Amino acid sequence: MENKSYSYPMDYDWTKEEMTKVINLWRAVELAYEIGIKKEQFLISYREFKEVIPSIGEEKKWSRQFESVSGYSVYSVFQESKKTDKKTIFMDDNKGNK
Repeated sequence: MENKSYSYPMDYDWTKEEMTKVINLWRAVELAYEIGIKKEQFLISYREFKEVIPSIGEEKKWSRQFESVSGYSVYSVFQESKKTDKKTIFMDDNKGNK
């Protein structure tokens, strides 16, 4: 993995459990871009994230914040997870992503 130096977007009103669920999704997205992640593992992280942030508008807001600091798109990884038959998601860096 690359040595990244950024802070995850976070709402400090969330409980520790909620923060963990959100951080797990951020990490899952990073893995999808950097080394690959099992599709089922990503989907579990995404479902838990949606327990914390069920609103589409809020999801977009937080995902944009994460993408602005990391360069990684939650939306792109989620779309890939829906369309691929592969068991592992690996986002190709040649798609213009970091």
